[in-house]
Amino acid sequence: MVVIVMGPEGVGKTTVGTLLARELGWQFADADDYHPRANIEKMSRGIPLTDVDRAPWLEALHAAIMGWDAEHRNVVLACSALERNFRARLAQNADVKFIYLKGTYELIAARIRAREGHFAHEDLLASQFAILDEPQDAITVDASRTPEEIVAEVRKRLSLA
Repeated sequence: MVVIVMGPEGVGKTTVGTLLARELGWQFADADDYHPRANIEKMSRGIPLTDVDRAPWLEALHAAIMGWDAEHRNVVLACSALERNFRARLAQNADVKFIYLKGTYELIAARIRAREGHFAHEDLLASQFAILDEPQDAITVDASRTPEEIVAEVRKRLSLA
């Protein structure tokens, strides 16, 4: 199974995903590692990605998911997966569950301002909220909770406690 922890930049996907994977004894992967260098450079300059920019990234992620699925590996993937069509592509022909970390713009912006060393900055957040299709079929968790509380709820709701 692949569990995708999703939401806008700065919501806590990597923190929650890493903790969830560690508690479950699963592999952790970060979708940021699948971006072409040009995408990273663009986001580092505060320029939102287009669907054309995202296409090779989504294909690389889908290929990874299909590989993990074929190998029967359990993986937690931190991935924005903001749009419905992105999620459909990622989950196509694979055993995927989505965890949506839902937070307010203000909460996430404050977290982004507090972090260091990440290529994505607060100037991208508005564009991410603009394209966000909140999922109806995901496990939705309040991102203002602690990572430990979020992971406990996710494990319970996935029946992986």
